[in-house]
Amino acid sequence: MQNKKVIILLGPPGSGKGTQVRLLQEKFSFDCIGSGKMLRARAKTKDFTGKKIAQYVDKGLRVPTPIIFNMWMNRMAEIEKDTKNKGFIIDGSPREVFEAEMLGMALEWYVWDKTKKVVYLKLSEKEIKQRLLNRRMCQKCGRLIPYLVGFKDLKKCDKCGGSLIKRADDTEEGVKERLAWFKREVLPVVSYYKKKGKVIEINGNQSIKKVFNDILKELK
Repeated sequence: MQNKKVIILLGPPGSGKGTQVRLLQEKFSFDCIGSGKMLRARAKTKDFTGKKIAQYVDKGLRVPTPIIFNMWMNRMAEIEKDTKNKGFIIDGSPREVFEAEMLGMALEWYVWDKTKKVVYLKLSEKEIKQRLLNRRMCQKCGRLIPYLVGFKDLKKCDKCGGSLIKRADDTEEGVKERLAWFKREVLPVVSYYKKKGKVIEINGNQSIKKVFNDILKELK
């Protein structure tokens, strides 16, 4: 049984989780277990489960945790066999306390629970709203362009040169709904991990580089 490092990255919408996941992957050559990505891939299959997941995803419904748990276990089994793999990042999960408990069971099964680090990017509600209402997305590659110094003045996508547009759900009402969901579902997960004394809290109201450097300091 290999000793893998595990990072669970939590934060409100607009906190830059995706950017930090990418930077951590580049730094440590870590894999990433992204529930959203796995669900979208599974939804493309034509069997019963794939079609069922597609129905949930299309309607914006949450796929039942046991289904996600099964995908975690399958992916972790692949990672466990990979002798070159040093660790992985959990992105997009857990989204409720029950999911956090199930994830804990999965990590314990592979004896990875003790190497787990929970990183929480903390951001004020005012900053969350400002970022979400002003960020843009590349129409060509889908890259999100954050409303931060070095990005907010871009006229084209810095990766592919595509045109920048506003996401359809980045509206006052859309942001309000996502904040309500975060408070209702994800904040209890943060509290759950805090009670276990396993949360590294990072000030998300900083530059991308400063946030990343703070995470690296805490992971040492």
